[in-house]
Amino acid sequence: GLCENLRKLEITGVSCRDVYAKRINPRVKSGRFMKILPDYEHMEYRDVYTCLLHRYRHILGLWQPDIGPYGGLLNVVVDGLFIIGWMYLPPHDPHVDDPMRFKPLFRIHLMERKCATVECMYGHKGPHNGHIQIVKKDEFSTKCNQTDHHRMSGGRQEEFRTWLREEWGRTLEDIFHEHMQELILMKFIYTSQYDNCLTYRRIYLPPSSPDDLIKPGLFKGTYGSHGLEIVMLSFHGKKAKGTKITGDPNIPAGQQTVEIDLAHPLQLPDVENLRDFSELSRIVLEVQEQVRREEQEEEQRQDDGDRSPHASSQAVTKSPGEGADGEGTAAGAEGMPQDKAPASQPFVLPMGVISRNKDYPRTCRICFYGTGLIAGHGFTSPERTPGVFVLFDDDRFGFIWLELKSFSLYSRIKVSFQNAEAPSREAFDEMLKNIQSLFS
Repeated sequence: GLCENLRKLEITGVSCRDVYAKRINPRVKSGRFMKILPDYEHMEYRDVYTCLLHRYRHILGLWQPDIGPYGGLLNVVVDGLFIIGWMYLPPHDPHVDDPMRFKPLFRIHLMERKCATVECMYGHKGPHNGHIQIVKKDEFSTKCNQTDHHRMSGGRQEEFRTWLREEWGRTLEDIFHEHMQELILMKFIYTSQYDNCLTYRRIYLPPSSPDDLIKPGLFKGTYGSHGLEIVMLSFHGKKAKGTKITGDPNIPAGQQTVEIDLAHPLQLPDVENLRDFSELSRIVLEVQEQVRREEQEEEQRQDDGDRSPHASSQAVTKSPGEGADGEGTAAGAEGMPQDKAPASQPFVLPMGVISRNKDYPRTCRICFYGTGLIAGHGFTSPERTPGVFVLFDDDRFGFIWLELKSFSLYSRIKVSFQNAEAPSREAFDEMLKNIQSLFS
């Protein structure tokens, strides 16, 4: 596609003639668009830039659709004489290392001079009339004007079976778990009612820093009966956060699914003892209690500081690796350079911990204490519960949910998304806050 950020092109003074001549016209002349755009030679570069590229420049990039708890990931790109909205879907459960799937939801192009045409690509009957409204800079909506094109001759049953094959790569008969069948049917009924009439809100990729444990970004993760979901990993000082880009009726999109405490690394026992769930549980709960004490001590220091400026200055001078008594704590490992991190160690899941993907890595680099968000159906009674963040390599990590006795494996989404950088750290943090409140 057209990889340049159009806003940067405008700033640097690149003319619309150059954009068309160097980036668009060669792709058309390659023959790819000849059949659908036979009159391309009569299109003027100014019309293409003004009526298509400039007019719709604000919708390029990454977006999250408002589909209740389910969310999603839309990437809008320029491809030749088209602007196309691709919905990115995780691979079929539980193959977390497989590449992402994607399908077009809409496209915009010039069929006649000075007139951009919007087409809905939803369904299996080909492109048909659609509409796009840019609500504001970071929000737009799509509407299908011919929803009958979404219907299938076999009725809702055929539509459901087709959707099931595409979404899960299987038939309902292949799914023996009754609760899983209910979740799948619920998702189909809920999402299909929108008929590709959706509102999208912009999301940014997380900013990176040389001090980050690994490169932040988007990951695919296993979530039990809910299948694979998309999670954004970002770093915030001594914390790392996993935010759901797609979600489910228990934990909706936009919520912070896991939080990793980088100030509290965990020393796992040897493999034989690691198989004992009670041993791992003991280690994690001890760190949880340590974290609780440190938080109470910090609150006490802040209260004392409010009453005494001298006490406040003393509290500030303590190093991040010191506890209330001045002795080193596990937090001292937080500042350890990555090149001095411990070598890989053997890893195995404790007995009784359920993993949908049995092919998880058998060595890990480092582990940290963390918490995971769990809730009842409809996001009722949400609570953060203790767990273990396991870093396997630069592209994979895991999380052991202690209370659920469950394991989630996450694998990096290796797609180069354009026009997705946050203009500032503050803009990214504000985006996270907005999507969390949107689906609460």
